[in-house]
Amino acid sequence: MDLQLQLSDVNLKSQIAITGSKSETNRLLLLQALYPNLKLNNVSNSDDSLMMTKALQSEESVIDIHHAGTAMRFLTAFFATQEGREIVLTGSSRMQERPISILVDALRQLGAVIEYEKNEGYPPIRISGKKLTESKVSLQANVSSQYISALLLIAPRLENGLELILEGELTSIPYIQMTLSLLQEIGVETTFEGNRITIRPKSVMESKSITVESDWSSASYYYSIVAMAPVGTEITLSSYKENSFQGDSDLVAIYRHFGVESIFKEDNVTLRKIAITNQEQVTFDLKNTPDIAQTIAVSCFGLHKACHLTGLHTLKIKETDRLVALQNELTKLGAIITITDDSLTLEASEVIKSDVVIQTYQDHRMAMAFAPLAIKTSLIINEAEVVSKSYPGFWDDLRKIGFRIAEQVL
Repeated sequence: MDLQLQLSDVNLKSQIAITGSKSETNRLLLLQALYPNLKLNNVSNSDDSLMMTKALQSEESVIDIHHAGTAMRFLTAFFATQEGREIVLTGSSRMQERPISILVDALRQLGAVIEYEKNEGYPPIRISGKKLTESKVSLQANVSSQYISALLLIAPRLENGLELILEGELTSIPYIQMTLSLLQEIGVETTFEGNRITIRPKSVMESKSITVESDWSSASYYYSIVAMAPVGTEITLSSYKENSFQGDSDLVAIYRHFGVESIFKEDNVTLRKIAITNQEQVTFDLKNTPDIAQTIAVSCFGLHKACHLTGLHTLKIKETDRLVALQNELTKLGAIITITDDSLTLEASEVIKSDVVIQTYQDHRMAMAFAPLAIKTSLIINEAEVVSKSYPGFWDDLRKIGFRIAEQVL
């Protein structure tokens, strides 16, 4: 499905309800599988979370998680601990190109039995679940935080807990902190000192109910919309906390540079355009928040600002190589952009071309990050249904706030 986004005026005031954070939901779903007394509210309705739920409930010997990268990492750790259960964990063709060896090696240090079915270091993998009695493991600190979180989430159900040593410079710390905060919320003792994380074992848990905070990554697209909209525009989003576990809540500080104020009241946040900023260039280190890099780059292009974004090394192993994808699609719109292995530099541009077809590369964030440009120009989003991976109602919600969207007939 390709969608035509016509040049649109956003409503002066709007309200949108966004479901729970995919990141929090997937962590809590795994903890719920380990501790069935845990009850969850406001869970994400994303494809990834639905896939995670289905996989955890499956009794099949082969589990296909399709494009769900978080599920691949978390389930690898989970099934390694399930005594007497043998499964093959596989995914889409792109998933079979995404490395898993760092996590597999770490789990093997703990005693896990995991073998590669095709290519060494990549899914599909055969996991023979067993009781893991080792309690010390080390891995590089600059890897995807999902590898680290996968180990932390299973740690309290290990007989001797876990001592995790992170070697080198830490990245994606907010996602690690999110995992630790959720563990603490269900009563698990944790410490994080220097490059050492310790998780105490917890064999049982009393009944507990947790409400998942709404997804800050999904909120990023509304920050982008408000940034490009006229002064006075407001969009209220529910349910958000000012002191969030989610690293992408850095949006509050980042979008002040674009004249957007965030007002928290009664579990909602209102985004308000209060000024047109004169700052011609912005520089952000996004090593802790790489999932909002696409949104920020597109915002800067739409606002005719130059930007230099760093800390983006993990973008090359996402659903697509997001740095290359950004360069390709922004260039088609008229941008001058250069990339390295971990950075992106965009020059200020006065021209935004119209009716450009944006390729999404089967990446939900490409579709959603470029959509706000409809405030500035008309464009076509290719394979727009890909948003279901994290935000199935995205296009309907954009229509609610004034976007003019129609299915493209080829």
